[in-house]
Amino acid sequence: MNKVILMGRLTRDPDVRYSAGGNDQSAYARYTIAVDRRVRRDNNDPNAQTADFISCVAFGRSAQFAEQYLRKGTKVVVTGRIQTGKYTNKDGQTVFTTDVVVEDQEFAESKATSDRYNSSQGAAPAPSYAAPAPAQASPAPVSGSADGDFINIPEGLDEELPFK
Repeated sequence: MNKVILMGRLTRDPDVRYSAGGNDQSAYARYTIAVDRRVRRDNNDPNAQTADFISCVAFGRSAQFAEQYLRKGTKVVVTGRIQTGKYTNKDGQTVFTTDVVVEDQEFAESKATSDRYNSSQGAAPAPSYAAPAPAQASPAPVSGSADGDFINIPEGLDEELPFK
């Protein structure tokens, strides 16, 4: 099984590109997240690396989500699979790559916490976004029974119900 779950902060804004087709499914995003290591502080080296920098790539709607909502410093949880590859660079050297192909990504902290973190780090605040407000349905005029176990449906309303 090839499954990875990571939690960390974006090291920079996602790099989002679109293939020549230009439709929604041709988007891809690359970003790197810094994942804290659980290390002992025994080595007395203040410059010791305490995070791993993991390269992630998202496609389609996940790439569009990254483009719209993820910014440098955003804390995210990424679920995906590890994919390795290799290519030959312009100098003729073989380069090996390891990426996490994103299957799911979600925020790991509230927007307010993220904004506080970004402002303390000197980064620009994340773009504001709001969930759509739930539709307000007007309640049907119903009256409860005396003991509260059942409700009575007024006459004429049963034609409007989607079931009988």
